[in-house]
Amino acid sequence: MVDSFNHCSFGHLRSFVKGVWSFCKGVMNSKSWVFQSFNGVIVVGSLLSFLLAIAYAYLFLFPIFQPAIDNSHEIPHSNNSISECNYFEGNWIQDENYPLYDASRCPFAERGFNCLANGRRDRGYTKWRWKPKNCEIPRFNAREILEKMRGKRVVFVGDSLGRTQWESLICMLMTGVEDKRSVYEVNGNKITKQIRFLGVRFSLFDLRIDFYRSVFLVQPGPVPRRAPKRVKSTLKIDKLDDISNEWIDSDVLIFNSGHWWTPSKLFEMGCYFTAGGSLKLGMPITGAFKKAMHTWASWANTTINANRTSVFIRTFESSHWSGRNRLSCKVTRRPSSRTGGRDRSRISDIIIQAVKKMAVPVKVLHVTPMGAFRSDAHVGPWSDNPSVPDCSHWCLPGVPDMWNEILLSNLLSKN
Repeated sequence: MVDSFNHCSFGHLRSFVKGVWSFCKGVMNSKSWVFQSFNGVIVVGSLLSFLLAIAYAYLFLFPIFQPAIDNSHEIPHSNNSISECNYFEGNWIQDENYPLYDASRCPFAERGFNCLANGRRDRGYTKWRWKPKNCEIPRFNAREILEKMRGKRVVFVGDSLGRTQWESLICMLMTGVEDKRSVYEVNGNKITKQIRFLGVRFSLFDLRIDFYRSVFLVQPGPVPRRAPKRVKSTLKIDKLDDISNEWIDSDVLIFNSGHWWTPSKLFEMGCYFTAGGSLKLGMPITGAFKKAMHTWASWANTTINANRTSVFIRTFESSHWSGRNRLSCKVTRRPSSRTGGRDRSRISDIIIQAVKKMAVPVKVLHVTPMGAFRSDAHVGPWSDNPSVPDCSHWCLPGVPDMWNEILLSNLLSKN
C-alpha cells in the first residue's frame, strides 16, 4: 500500500511540475505586454512565487522521497543508541574476554550449574558473546554498575531458570567488590532450590538482589470438594501468588515462568486449574497460562509504581532435549548453526501478547531465539547429579550472563 501510494504521488507531482515549467516557458518566450513594463515583471514574479508555494505544499502533504516500510525480518538501519537497539536479533560471536567470572570463586553459584567444577573439560562454551545486528551491548563494568545501582533493590521472581539468572548477576557484580565478605545472604542460607526466598546484600553499596521462587506466578490451591480422584492439587489461575506483596517494594523486578507449564509438571502430577472457585478439568495448559498471564498483568497494572520500579519479564528459555520422547540430552561442543524450530515458543508468544495490552511499561527479555543456538551451553551430565542429564538449565558462567548484560544495558539506558 505504501509503495503504490508513493509511486502514485510521485507521478502526480512530476506532471504538476512539468505543467508549471511549460507555462512559465511559454510566458517567457512570448512578446506579451507584461514584459514591456516594470509592473509586468512584478506580476510574473508574484505568479512564480505563488506556484512555488503550491509545489512546496504538495511536497509537505505527500512526502514522496520517504522510503517504503520494510516488512521483512531484517532490522532496518538506525543509529546505535541503546533506546533503539533490538537486542534479540543477532548472532553469537567468539570473544576471548569471556567468561566474566569464575563460578568456583563465587559462593552464590550453585554447584549443580558449575559445569567446569563438575568435570566438563572443554571451555569453549564460555567464550561466546551475543552480538545484536544493529547495535552494541556495552562492555560489562562491574564497578560502574555497582555505583549506579547503589541503594537499589533488585527482585527476581520465577523458577529455577530465574534463580540461575539471579546467581549469574550476583557473580558478575562480585567481580567489582574487593572485600568479598561484604556480600552475603541476608539470612545466612546456602543457595538451594528448596528455599522459597533468597536475598543477597552488597553491604558496601547498600544493594539488595533477591529471588522469590514462584514457578507458576499464580497461587497453588486445595482440591475442591467432590473433585475426581485424579485431582491432587490445583492452581488458582485468577489469583497471583500470595507472596506477591513482598515483590512490590523494589526498583527492578524481573519475572519468568514457563518450564513448569507442561503436562509432566501438571496433569501427570494430578494438578489442574481453578478460576472463580470452579474446577476447570477441560482447560488446556496454553489456555490456563494465558489466563495466568492476564492475572499477572492485571496485578502489575494496578500495583506497580512505574515511576520507581522497572519491570521485565523473560520469555521461554530454549531447551535442547531430543529423541522420540524428548528425553535424550546431547550437549554439543559448539553452538548450533540452526535453531531447529527452538527459536519459537507458544509460551513466549503468550507472554509477548500479554505485555502488549498492559498499561504499565514492561520490557520483554525475548531470549528464546538467542538460546535456540546454544546446544553447547547446557548443564548436560555435568551437574551435581550426573546420572540425570539436563538440557534445560545452563552452565554458569554461560548464557544467563548475556541475559544480565542485556538487562543492565536496558537499565543504564533508562537512567
